Amino acid sequence: MSFITIEGGEGTGKSTLIRGLTKALSAQGRDVVQTREPGGSPGAEDIRTLLVTGETDRWDAMTELLLVNAARRDHVERVIRPALDRGATVLCDRYLDSTRCYQGMRGVSRAMIDGLHESAIDLDPTITLILDAPPEQGLERAADRGGDARFEAMGLAYHTQLRDGFLSIAKADPNRCTVIDATQSKDVVLAAALAALNIA
Repeated sequence: MSFITIEGGEGTGKSTLIRGLTKALSAQGRDVVQTREPGGSPGAEDIRTLLVTGETDRWDAMTELLLVNAARRDHVERVIRPALDRGATVLCDRYLDSTRCYQGMRGVSRAMIDGLHESAIDLDPTITLILDAPPEQGLERAADRGGDARFEAMGLAYHTQLRDGFLSIAKADPNRCTVIDATQSKDVVLAAALAALNIA
């Protein structure tokens, strides 16, 4: 249970859930590291700025994949792996499944994404919680909070494909992934997440 990733489309409440999980797990006496992607380390945060700002056509999908993996390698080597090595629980807002969806939906093959991950990163999550909501609702929430404008601007059809992508990943890997209805209240979502993690 030590490496937990939270996935889902824009505005599904990932950050809110991670804050709730951090509080709950810390109350259990656990060493908890809360982080995010792209980003999570100083170098990766610099790359994040390149990825989430600018025009929608600023990068093609392959360039995005390379940037994401450069950020992820720095993040894993400087933050995630050291935390896991000391026995901490890591909660990460987005990880490999987001790459499979965001860049995969734009034409990069799953084989390319997974092959690059295996060769450059080689660290998979133990458990993944996928927050699911209609993309119209998620985009409205994201706009209200001021999210990552470049990806939000890619249009409803793209975000509908993203949702389908996350649900397909969950269906293909039910032992790792649990889908949670993100249209519910934050307290209900947190309770569902704790139940999925087998934490009272």
